[in-house]
Amino acid sequence: MAERLAGTIERINGSLIIGKFDDQPKMGDLIEVGDLKLMGEIVRLSEGTAYIQCYESTSGLKPGEPVIDIGTPLVAELGPGLMGQIIDGVARSETELWDLTGPFISRGANIPPLNREKVWKFEPTAKVGDKVSSGDFIGSVQETETFVHRIMVPPNQEGTIKSINAGEYTVLDTVGVLETANGDVDLKMMQTWPVRSGRPIKKRLALSQPLITGQRVIDTFFPCAKGGASAVPGGFGTGKTVTLQQIAKWSDADIIVYIGCGERGNEMADVVEQFPEIEDPRTGKKLIERTIIVANVSNMAVSAREASIYMGITIGEYYRDMGYDVSLMADSTSRWAEALRDISGRLEEIPAEAGYPAYLADRIASLYERSGRVQVPATEERIGSLTLLGAVSPPGGDYSEPVTTTTLRFIGTFWALDSQLAYRRHFPAINWLQSFSRYLGVAAAWWGELDPTWEPTRGQALRILEEAAEVEETARIIGEKSLPDDQRLILLVAEMLREGFLVQSAFHDIDRYCAPEKQVKLLKLFTDFYNTVRPLIETGIPIDQVRELDVIREIMRLKEREGTDPIDAAHTQMMNEIDALAKHYEGENA
Repeated sequence: MAERLAGTIERINGSLIIGKFDDQPKMGDLIEVGDLKLMGEIVRLSEGTAYIQCYESTSGLKPGEPVIDIGTPLVAELGPGLMGQIIDGVARSETELWDLTGPFISRGANIPPLNREKVWKFEPTAKVGDKVSSGDFIGSVQETETFVHRIMVPPNQEGTIKSINAGEYTVLDTVGVLETANGDVDLKMMQTWPVRSGRPIKKRLALSQPLITGQRVIDTFFPCAKGGASAVPGGFGTGKTVTLQQIAKWSDADIIVYIGCGERGNEMADVVEQFPEIEDPRTGKKLIERTIIVANVSNMAVSAREASIYMGITIGEYYRDMGYDVSLMADSTSRWAEALRDISGRLEEIPAEAGYPAYLADRIASLYERSGRVQVPATEERIGSLTLLGAVSPPGGDYSEPVTTTTLRFIGTFWALDSQLAYRRHFPAINWLQSFSRYLGVAAAWWGELDPTWEPTRGQALRILEEAAEVEETARIIGEKSLPDDQRLILLVAEMLREGFLVQSAFHDIDRYCAPEKQVKLLKLFTDFYNTVRPLIETGIPIDQVRELDVIREIMRLKEREGTDPIDAAHTQMMNEIDALAKHYEGENA
């Protein structure tokens, strides 16, 4: 049991409490503030004076009330009972808080993150006499219908299993005893870990597989790797939240951790309402059975907002250590950075650019560095990944502001959302001229097994889109009909790519998810159209006659058709119509 130190409140500055202790507290310790026992954290120390950032509203507090250092930092409780939960930034169950206090959380309502009374059926996988170390599996719990929770030896422990028993236990019950060099250690189904420190790993590995999201513009043009880091910047209304929600719903990750960091309450209400009802395409059960939601809305204290991302990442690392592929969505890191700015201002630190603290880059780097594909420090070889996808909300859509420019240094995929595309109802509004991916080599190897021509086909499609952007500049001045036919063909195919491939409806029963096989064939169809028509244009067939081909309208609707058979049929129709056009033109000129 950690030693508890007592002190008193000297001064109150909004959510910042200045407390005086007779003994020396530790940086980062959790504090019980005032008679209401509000939760806070020490963010600066000056001899016996502690600067405490409170996780709850401080209205009504007064100098002289007690502050108690409980002797431990903010930790995540990790064990059965987390999966499917909706928790706040300090891991309190929001459903249990509702039952306890109603729709508005009462201050000081501190409940443990994991239910202490619920009983779980523990099945041992280790036996007496086994030598085990940090991260080794000792048993399992069937937490949901589709998710098996692996019980692991806590970090930094090793020894011999002295006893272990099957049965029904709470998370605090002892399921076994580990004999170590420093004495016996009780093994429980729950373990804790400080959220601001990354969990230990044995080895960081090269990324080897793309994260398949079912979103064509992401998977095909700007892929993210499992264990990679991506940013989704965009101004108001460009679709950051919907993009992340789509990835959460349809990506091929094993576990989803969705963090609403400072989001508007109505957006988090949509998440909380939708996820329990969405059918998981992988299992046929509910998606919430492999999802954890950290809901920390914008009217909660800034310090809880700042802690929420660390809490979510620590939970993600825990499941990664079990060998699962975890996808973590942080919406949004800008509001997390604003919380850092608010806390820094109250601490009277010298501000840097745009008022953000000088250590902003260090904090963002430490955040994204916790993603990765790693080998877990266990006796058996076990590999897991944590993919971090962060939304960025630059004011006015200005990508030159500090959070966006700093984030660019530490991520591998940049999905730049464009307000002009959003105004034209082009969603996902990812600008193909501003976005990039550093994981193309990883993606090309994976997609190449599906279709050896994937990489050159993707490259040609991107070149058509880039060339069309240049041609459009000229077309605005002299008019499209004044352009030569080869340039008008570029515009036609680019328009077909935009409307028939890049635009994807999140609300269409079929188009909301596009399987890799369908993406490959669909993209190939557009480039085949261009490669087949271009020689005809060069021989003098007018572009206006090409535009009248019936198959163009059919191609544009293929994304809303089930499976790949309609694509094959459209390809046959396309070749027949183009061949007929060529023969007709030859007959006219004969």
